[in-house]
Amino acid sequence: MANKKQDYEGDKALAEVLFDSIGDGAVTTDEFGNVTRINPTAQSILGYSEKEALGKWFPKLCTAFDESGETIPLIDRPVTRAFVTGNIISEKIHYKTKAGNLIPVSMTISPIMVNGQPVGCIEIFRDISREYEIDKMKSDFISLASHQLRTPLSAIKTYSHMLADGFMGPLSPRQNKSLKTIIAATNRMNETIGTLLNITRIESGSIIVTKKPVAINQIIEEVISEHQLSVTEKKQSIKLNKSKDDLKIISDSVVLKEIIGNLVSNAVKYTPSNGKITIDVSTRDKTLVVAVRDTGMGIPEAYKDNIFTKFFRGENVIRQETSGTGLGLYLVKGLVNELGGNVWFESTEGKGSTFYLSLPLLPQAIRTNKSVS
Repeated sequence: MANKKQDYEGDKALAEVLFDSIGDGAVTTDEFGNVTRINPTAQSILGYSEKEALGKWFPKLCTAFDESGETIPLIDRPVTRAFVTGNIISEKIHYKTKAGNLIPVSMTISPIMVNGQPVGCIEIFRDISREYEIDKMKSDFISLASHQLRTPLSAIKTYSHMLADGFMGPLSPRQNKSLKTIIAATNRMNETIGTLLNITRIESGSIIVTKKPVAINQIIEEVISEHQLSVTEKKQSIKLNKSKDDLKIISDSVVLKEIIGNLVSNAVKYTPSNGKITIDVSTRDKTLVVAVRDTGMGIPEAYKDNIFTKFFRGENVIRQETSGTGLGLYLVKGLVNELGGNVWFESTEGKGSTFYLSLPLLPQAIRTNKSVS
């Protein structure tokens, strides 16, 4: 009996040493959310001593904030969701320290299960302030560089079109072909600069969304018109299945056009010649749903979790389509979030993809009885 007690005490002492030795912050809570353990790293990050933290209700001890600085409601906190669902939750949020500072942290929360029931949680987190500073420096540099590139690019674009339109005399067929290449490259660079600027605005929280009635069918028709030349050159077909009503929603037409334009551009780019692109507009429950379908190369299963991340491009895409920055879908995701909507996809490698955009429909939706041909 004595040996068992000694073994138990030895195991307990070892567990405590291991817990205190974790390089990241570590906090355990009971089923009521009260702190039962806090390691030295967590004490250092949060500014609370072990005596100040033990037994305290963790959501009150340490307030959590989202990326925009809004307080995260208790029901939406990662620790609550981990406890309620029994799932491991990994996220990035901000914690307010004892000194009142907001610290960005990357965390993983695991429920402590006994006989299939959660009896508490263990939270491992680390301070990512340095990573945030580096990201901000990168964003500031990209924004500055993009603005500086706009001026010389405008001059190149203007004079290229003047040459193409014959303002400076006739061109030989060889010169005309070279000029078309210059114009196409200029257009691609202009699109890239626009994408970079929009991303820096989203990440800095400075993007401005102006909502007013928007005719969704009209927006999509404009996008199709802008991509018609590329569709014709690749001998593809593109079709819009309009909504039954002349549907309008309250949204930002410029942002919405940017989102749909990126989805259609990807569909055209990654669909082979003679492929089909279909855009369906419908309503589902209380949302407007736009589906952009293609018969392109599709997305391999291994890449699906990364499809909306910055600079990501699948190997199957790189092999067949060398151009591209891997920023388009990252931008789409950010812009959709700004509009309060959702974006997701279904895809089978070799058969094509369908990207869905959903936006709130009621109570802002405006319907008319005008029929659609």
